[in-house]
Amino acid sequence: MHTLMEIHQLEASVRDRHLFRIDYLRVGAGDRIGVVGPNGTGKTTLLHILAGLLEQDGGTVTTHAGTALIPQFKDGSADPAAEQAGHQLSGGEETAAAIDRAFASHAELLLADEPTMHLDTAHIVQLEERFNRYPGAIVTVSHDRAFLDRVCTRIWSLEEGTVKVYKGGYSDYAAQREQERRRQEQQFEAYTEKRKQLEQAVQLKAGQARSMLKPPKRMSTKESELLKDRKGTTQKGVHQAIKALQTRISKLEKVEKPRELPRIKLDIPNAALLHNRAVVTAERLSAHAGGRLLWQDASFRLLAGRKAALIGPNGCGKTTLLRTLLEGADGVRIPPAVKPGYFSQSLDILDPSRSVIDNVSASAVHPPELIRLVLARLLFRGDDVFKPIGVLSGGERVRAAFAKVFLSDMNMLIADEPTNFLDIASLEALESLLKEYEGTVLFVSHDRRFVESVADQIVEIEDRKVTSFDGTLQEYREHQAQAAAQGHDEGTALMEEELLRVETRLTEVLGRLSVPVPASKGRTGGAVEQELEEEFKRLSKQRSELKQLLGRS
Repeated sequence: MHTLMEIHQLEASVRDRHLFRIDYLRVGAGDRIGVVGPNGTGKTTLLHILAGLLEQDGGTVTTHAGTALIPQFKDGSADPAAEQAGHQLSGGEETAAAIDRAFASHAELLLADEPTMHLDTAHIVQLEERFNRYPGAIVTVSHDRAFLDRVCTRIWSLEEGTVKVYKGGYSDYAAQREQERRRQEQQFEAYTEKRKQLEQAVQLKAGQARSMLKPPKRMSTKESELLKDRKGTTQKGVHQAIKALQTRISKLEKVEKPRELPRIKLDIPNAALLHNRAVVTAERLSAHAGGRLLWQDASFRLLAGRKAALIGPNGCGKTTLLRTLLEGADGVRIPPAVKPGYFSQSLDILDPSRSVIDNVSASAVHPPELIRLVLARLLFRGDDVFKPIGVLSGGERVRAAFAKVFLSDMNMLIADEPTNFLDIASLEALESLLKEYEGTVLFVSHDRRFVESVADQIVEIEDRKVTSFDGTLQEYREHQAQAAAQGHDEGTALMEEELLRVETRLTEVLGRLSVPVPASKGRTGGAVEQELEEEFKRLSKQRSELKQLLGRS
């Protein structure tokens, strides 16, 4: 395979912090490589070095192909021309424009930094199709696991200051990581057992040595001296054995215990009162924005304990629907026992000058140990909880704001895009937390894998209609496919009936054209024949179109 890029001994730092040192990596023609790793490990820095936009601290990047970069857009447009024209592009518009420019360059190597950010599901699927058709190689940073599965054939995992390479997409990578974790678990158990055996042997030898210090009673002086000489020799041997065992213990290769996530058990307020009851009932809701109809006649309900995903394209009114429910508009019924907690995209519930733990504790109704446990599950471990909000990254702020809402006095969580700006580790931590949560959840997300993992009810806004389905996203898509197939079958049956009618009428027209046509109601025979000819042509065309639709020659 033709080599497009080679990386040797590559090193990079940001200010005084070392990011990574990579011994060797290679990009070949046609490669589809996904770059993953926690936020802050240097994924964007690596991509910018490969694109020639940043200088590395050491090592070489040898490029044998033209490259194009799709940068990451977070805060809207930085294009002066767009700003002067009075139009500031959204992150999605910026990303789409950058993707178009990169594809138009026909570069052999495409570098993409979070290309799915700001895109809704439909546009992500379109991007997957474009990436899969792209003739060149692609290296992409992404936190979208479904996207990585559909596009990539190799994963570069940036962790602990270097890159490890895995074959396959994200699911293959995750499976290999799980195998590594299990091996480490087995090695830890073997290490623990071996150390325990050696320590017990040391204790046994030490007991033997102590028992030798006391001489037996009723022994002559000569016998006592002989015994003392023998004990001294034996005791020396025991101490040597103890020393040898201690040396073996010190030389054991230490194996760290794999990190296990502690389970979270929150007390849900009014859980007994709400059991098997509808916590939200919406009937015939409608909404407009800027004179445009967003959705109408929306009717659905959410039962206690369900985890519902609200999905739909950008701009369809998902946030508006959440706020309509929270505001208790006409047509919305929420029992008094329901205590909603709202996570919004603005993150304005955080005080930037206070620490993570102080922000969360200020509104928490759970004990300190549970607060620390939830923060640990959301990857705020050790002294991380004492960091001021103002110094956190975007993803860290999302996690802190989520923890503040999650631990407040609520029993129904309403979350608007809680997966924004989260790396994969944070996404998976949030997933596991929500799956264990026994309260009710209604959340918006474009992350398909997150929705697939968490939701047991789907509420979709599409074409100004709101559809509710009890089941997972996969079950919902299967239901849609079955409905479409049934609709297709019904449509086929109708076309079959129409084709039969057309062919019957054609036979009649041909029969009338095969004999002289008499005059009728004041019209000459020629005029009637001309009408029959025109009808014959129209019916013949209609028959051809129906056969084509039915897949017949």
